[in-house]
Amino acid sequence: MFLGQFRHNIDDKGRLTIPAVFRDSVGQGAFISQGFDRNLMVMTADYFQMVYERINAMSITDPAARLLRRLLLSNAYQVEVDKAGRILIPQNLRQFLGLDGEATVVGQGEYFEIWSPAGWGEQMQAIEDAEANARRFAALDLSTGPA
Repeated sequence: MFLGQFRHNIDDKGRLTIPAVFRDSVGQGAFISQGFDRNLMVMTADYFQMVYERINAMSITDPAARLLRRLLLSNAYQVEVDKAGRILIPQNLRQFLGLDGEATVVGQGEYFEIWSPAGWGEQMQAIEDAEANARRFAALDLSTGPA
């Protein structure tokens, strides 16, 4: 499971060091793709396969399904963790985020995200707004048992 947030450097070749606690989970390879919130998503091969199967089961006659397919699959690349614990972020994905020197790596349970430090800062401002959170999350059921 991918949890926590970490700040790491990106070298001149576009390689990002993966947090040590994430490396075993992506050691057999992973996939990186554009995310939904001006971020990147890194998924294990198994999780990416599940996402791919769900997308592939959608009707190609549905414009939203085609757009989702384009968003995730046309920007997806297989990545491997090198001996130094790094992955290479493709140039077009680095440009998409404006990554230059640093990135924030954020666990999301089944996958992790890569953010520009400025982009993650904006997300943290939204996350820390308690009044807005009460409205945003009111309809979500996070209960673990009978009410």
